[in-house]
Amino acid sequence: MLCAGKKSYFAAAVCIITVTSMLAVSYLRLQRLSHQPKVIQEGRRCRGKIANSTITALKGNKTFIISPYFDNRESKVTRLIGIVHHEDVKQLYCWFCCQPNGKIYVSKAKINVHSDRFGFPYGAADMVCLEPENCDPTHVSVHQSPHGNIDQLPRFEIKNRKAETFSVDFTVCISAMFGNYNNVLQFIQSMEMYKILGVQKVVIYKNNCSHLMEKVLKFYIEEGTVEIIPWPINSHLRVSSEWHFMQDGTHIGYYGQITALNDCIYRNMERSKFVVLNDADEIILPLKHPNWKTMMNSLQEQNPGASVFLFENHIFPETISSHMFNISSWNTVPGVNILQHVYREPDRKDVINPRKMIVDPRKVIQTSVHSVLHAYGNSANVPMDVALIYHCRKALQRDLPRESLIRDTTLWRYNSSLIMNVNKVLSQTMLQAQK
Repeated sequence: MLCAGKKSYFAAAVCIITVTSMLAVSYLRLQRLSHQPKVIQEGRRCRGKIANSTITALKGNKTFIISPYFDNRESKVTRLIGIVHHEDVKQLYCWFCCQPNGKIYVSKAKINVHSDRFGFPYGAADMVCLEPENCDPTHVSVHQSPHGNIDQLPRFEIKNRKAETFSVDFTVCISAMFGNYNNVLQFIQSMEMYKILGVQKVVIYKNNCSHLMEKVLKFYIEEGTVEIIPWPINSHLRVSSEWHFMQDGTHIGYYGQITALNDCIYRNMERSKFVVLNDADEIILPLKHPNWKTMMNSLQEQNPGASVFLFENHIFPETISSHMFNISSWNTVPGVNILQHVYREPDRKDVINPRKMIVDPRKVIQTSVHSVLHAYGNSANVPMDVALIYHCRKALQRDLPRESLIRDTTLWRYNSSLIMNVNKVLSQTMLQAQK
């Protein structure tokens, strides 16, 4: 016996530590081996039907696949973004079909349920599968068993297989558009502010919106600014429009916002230098710089180890208006005119303002709404004198008199360009003629 003859406490402790370490190493080795891809079939063609929906339910309807992404930051893996029931997580296997040799590999998935579910039974999850070393599969199927017929399984295209040069500097991710969204004027103003500040692409996970909003989205899609990701999550789960669980029988919060944000980061990992995570009624306003590019250059110089930059949220109540910029031609367009809302709520004692983020997507592993859960690199809180989030919405401090609010006209620095650009959009979409 390894520990025979050892009588002292010290020797016993050393012995226990040694045995424990050996067992741990053996366990990790076995775990690693159990996740290695194994050939189960040869000489087959890949015949499974290609999945073409953003959300695909697996058998049993408690696991949903959004999209797989190639991820070689630590090892050669396929990372599938999905949704699972946190108490009913089924073992899953990735089926890789390698052409032209026709070998089919099966790899056991490591399933990581994200920690931020806010009480809901369903939440975002990563399903990570080691890829075969001797092939670069273009598609993957997912099944609860390592045995069966791949022809019966949907096949998902593995995105990010090829490294690309950045096509844009800034991509904004908006998740999710729901509730027959019809805040048309504010949406157009936000879009035009994003473009003024340096955004080239806005990705919107769209559940539903008004007919008028569809018209605006069509304009921005044709312009090349907007990319729409269909988001029919309520076809699969009972969704809540609240961010926290209300014990009301719903399955997932805020229309699966966290899953969409994670998917958006990976979707833009190889094509955008930065990804901005905020809502359509939020604008990160720089105070010391004219645009986001110069602001981010400065922030990166000051925070060389940071990959996540967090900006403080400030509420500009839509109920408190200025008489300035009451533009009559905008009055027939539904929605809020942000230029008239330049009074912000003061900070509340013992209440921390939530933050939204600009991130380097290649350094993010998992994100939540107001912080990144796992990343390579540090997070940096951006001081309020550098930038803040202009958030025009219903008041949080409803009983405050106007005199207690802080007049902040930072937005007006952009008023000339913003008014001109909004008028162009309204003219080209003919919204100014709407009654």
